[in-house]
Amino acid sequence: MESGSLTPPPARPGLPRPGLSWLRDLALSVLIALVVILFLYQPVKVEGTSMMPALVDQERIFINKFAYRFGISDVQRGDTVVFYFPGDITKSYIKRVIGIPGDTVEIRRGTVMVNSHEVTEPYVPEQYRDRLSLDRMTIPQGEYFVMGDHRSASNDSRSWGTVPRGYIYGRAVFVYWPLDRLGSVN
Repeated sequence: MESGSLTPPPARPGLPRPGLSWLRDLALSVLIALVVILFLYQPVKVEGTSMMPALVDQERIFINKFAYRFGISDVQRGDTVVFYFPGDITKSYIKRVIGIPGDTVEIRRGTVMVNSHEVTEPYVPEQYRDRLSLDRMTIPQGEYFVMGDHRSASNDSRSWGTVPRGYIYGRAVFVYWPLDRLGSVN
């Protein structure tokens, strides 16, 4: 070998070239993002005013899909859930769970009663209440009774009945947009 020759040193086995390393890292990042979006958290845009003031129209939130999908957590009274609308499963709705399987639900002039006890609902301001009534009903096994927080502007279980457990696919957990509303969903 002549002095001054610019022959590159031989590649060491086992070390990827910079281009392949970058591509591998990108592919791994995309794979992790897909797993998170498909199984853990999914971004969702709120459409409509039925959950005001907790959630407002066009707000962006993350829903937790993991807890309900793998049985880590049961759907509880008070959870804000995202589900396929029973009347048209191509649409998704977001509402608050009021009654769980086996509960009796009744509404007396806007006052919600679950198992013969009045439900305290600090998430429903007076200006969003209505004075409608609903006869007592028992929630069937595997079904949930849901209502929007903006009672006078919500299309919910009072109109179309209960939601099958299999239709509920996530719980609203975090608002990420707009920034002035950043925080946990109550």
